[in-house]
Amino acid sequence: MTGAGVGAGLLLAGCTSAPGAAVGRSPDTAGVSGSATASPAGAGAITAIPAGRRAAAPDISGKSLDGKPLRLSDYRGQVVLLNVWGSWCEPCKAEAPNLKRAFEKTKSQGVQFLGINTRDLSTGPAKDFERRYGITYPSFSDPQGKLVLRFKGSLLPQAVPSTVVIDRQGRIAVRALGALSEREILGMLAPVIVEGR
Repeated sequence: MTGAGVGAGLLLAGCTSAPGAAVGRSPDTAGVSGSATASPAGAGAITAIPAGRRAAAPDISGKSLDGKPLRLSDYRGQVVLLNVWGSWCEPCKAEAPNLKRAFEKTKSQGVQFLGINTRDLSTGPAKDFERRYGITYPSFSDPQGKLVLRFKGSLLPQAVPSTVVIDRQGRIAVRALGALSEREILGMLAPVIVEGR
């Protein structure tokens, strides 16, 4: 892929680096102010990685939005969906109800959702976002985007929202750039949930 192709993909994937400059769109985000209409998220933006080719996810750690210690490796043995979001990101606002519903449907199957809240310089707007959308799973506070950078090659700091699914062995099994529908989220999780059973 050329540099121009990568840049175009980033623009279609989600928010740009400027808060409020939203561009991504999935079928569940139609009509969102600031959304692009050219390419729904998921149109070529979801990549499943075969089990034999998966790389280990970095063991990120930090504080949750509530100030509690949070470490990714504490969830080893579970399937983890890790979503990068910001309270300022319009596609993130459209995606949040889809994440909430998918979390409720899969938590009894050994799946843990986690978030990485990025570029919110204080936790207030992020906590308000979680309350508004009923998000009950923990999120890392990552105002400078340093945790996202640890996922080099899997997550792009400019692509917000973005999501990875981590298998029970702590390896990246699926990645998605852009806002996801509930169906896309469940579809990403389903094959990873049944692995090793």
